[in-house]
Amino acid sequence: MTFIKEMIQMPTKIKFKLPVIILLAIVLFSGCNSRRVFEENTTIPDAVWDKNNVIKFDVDIADTLEAHNLFLNIRNANSYQYSNIYLFVTTHSPKGASIRDTVELTLADPSGKWLGDGIGDIWDNQIPYKMNVKFPYKGIYTFELAHAMRNEKLPFIMDAGIRIEKAK
Repeated sequence: MTFIKEMIQMPTKIKFKLPVIILLAIVLFSGCNSRRVFEENTTIPDAVWDKNNVIKFDVDIADTLEAHNLFLNIRNANSYQYSNIYLFVTTHSPKGASIRDTVELTLADPSGKWLGDGIGDIWDNQIPYKMNVKFPYKGIYTFELAHAMRNEKLPFIMDAGIRIEKAK
């Protein structure tokens, strides 16, 4: 209600410019992710990733001609005890073929400084996994993420995910 009162009291020039400014902001921000094909993160219950908790993402790939970049997303807390994390990444194609990779993601530099973007004691990393990949078939690809660390339960990993975008 306060917003409406403020709008009524605004000078006429500002009233007409405000919708234009809002529309411009929407156009600019929507253009920022025009390359994104898919991005999803899954919250890990109680921020403790169990070895048996395999995170799955189903991605509908329609473009087999253009190259794509794949990223792995990890959110960890300051209390995470390692500077890296190993993941098993399994990709299932629409035709039934599967590939399993073991991937090391570096989360901190040698001095222990966390990498990525941090807010408070939470750190977000989006790490390149495979670049300039052309998917051979159209259809649903399933990506599975599981941690490959020695611990059965891996505390202070809060989210894991994947991003697929069109390559430049």
